[in-house]
Amino acid sequence: MFSSSRLSLIGRILLLAMTVLLLWALFANDSGASRPAARYTVHAGDTLWSIAANRYGGDPREGIWRIEHANSLTRGSLVVGQQLLLP
Repeated sequence: MFSSSRLSLIGRILLLAMTVLLLWALFANDSGASRPAARYTVHAGDTLWSIAANRYGGDPREGIWRIEHANSLTRGSLVVGQQLLLP
């Protein structure tokens, strides 16, 4: 079917692909998307926007949505001392 030189080439390509995959797996950074949930105590002056901006990268609106759904909140319903689950 295949000549020995062709098998050797396929073997080298597979070895290179496995090496690249292994290096990627070893050195890939965590995106933070799977970070464990944390508890946060609401302080005076806190808003969902400020909490989300400090906890999550990027657009705080995504973080606000996550916090609201994890804690069954409606907008503007934060109380000083309230414990929030930050997914």
